[in-house]
Amino acid sequence: MKILAIDDQQLVLLPLQKRLTELGYGVSTASNASDGMDLYDTIKPDLIIVDINLSGISGLEVVRYVRITNNDQTPIMVLSGNTKDETITKGFELGINDYMKKPLSLNEISARVKRLIGAPAMEHRITNTDVMIQERCVGVVIPCYNEEARLLRKEFTDYIDKNTGYHLCFVNDGSKDDTLNILKDLQQGREDFITVYDCEKNGGKAEAVRLGMLHMAKKEDLDYIGFLDADLSTDLADFDDLVKTIETSDFKIVSGSRISRMGANITKESARKIISLSINYIIRKILKMDFKDTQCGAKIFSKDVINIAFGEKFVTQWIFDVEIFKRMSNHFGLKQAKSMLCEQPLKRWIHADGSKLSMKDSMKIIGQLAQIAWVYKGKQTIKAETANLKVIHND
Repeated sequence: MKILAIDDQQLVLLPLQKRLTELGYGVSTASNASDGMDLYDTIKPDLIIVDINLSGISGLEVVRYVRITNNDQTPIMVLSGNTKDETITKGFELGINDYMKKPLSLNEISARVKRLIGAPAMEHRITNTDVMIQERCVGVVIPCYNEEARLLRKEFTDYIDKNTGYHLCFVNDGSKDDTLNILKDLQQGREDFITVYDCEKNGGKAEAVRLGMLHMAKKEDLDYIGFLDADLSTDLADFDDLVKTIETSDFKIVSGSRISRMGANITKESARKIISLSINYIIRKILKMDFKDTQCGAKIFSKDVINIAFGEKFVTQWIFDVEIFKRMSNHFGLKQAKSMLCEQPLKRWIHADGSKLSMKDSMKIIGQLAQIAWVYKGKQTIKAETANLKVIHND
């Protein structure tokens, strides 16, 4: 039996194709409606699985092409994150047979497929797993410098094996140990879900994150892109909570915050905590925003602000997060920038042994903050003067 699956997100198509192929179905895929309709004409499938929110031509046009243009009653299942009543109703009016709302498990999809067209003649028995097809696709940049001893490989692979909407980009920041080979081993067999971006020379965390974010922004099927520390002091499950916030709101950046609170597992070294409180006070004065914790290494961004936040090299190495928020403020204005930023307390953050930031480095941050205040004040002045010139010219 032949199945045609149409979705513009590879992170959805690939696991779906793999599971249905393992069950014994013949599966063809297309990443847009036009190619999907061409494939339909060619292979004459026994079942069509289509997303509604395709880029360009809607998935409903595929349904209309099959049902009305071709007067064909081939079973059609919609797999979509679109939950609008009018969209679902329109789909059934056009003649779809089933509507599946993302996120949902591959087990459920498989069961629905068998209910509609039956099991393959030579059905393969596979072990049920809790792999989920997500509503959105997320890129995560993970900067790595000499992480040979600390990299939690199994935690990363286990997560992406079960959460198909994630693509991890490990940036090797000129490591002097065996980090690069470890990352390549981690990627093997998961090339569609793991990217290794190699920087031959060590440029520091700021540049590693910046290059990784710009690289991932080129992937069209990603909805959001963020970054996370390699030591998983914030784990991927907690990171996913940040993603849920940005996808259900109008925020452009959601930043994790290591605020101690009831029910949260937040640990810091006492000396680091005292220094952090002092630094955060200065940062709030520079940004003119009431941020509790700008330096948490877990943040998620809407793709349309990636170039604003990461297009230019950062002035500093350790506190580039402050520069990101300053760039947003300079670009959009302070009031609008505040409405676009969200600080979300984490459920878990554990200080990992072997952290690269020493107490001496922490003291250097004070000087870097002064540098940020000076550099970005100049940029803000230039932008303000440019805006005034435009107003005068328009008058």
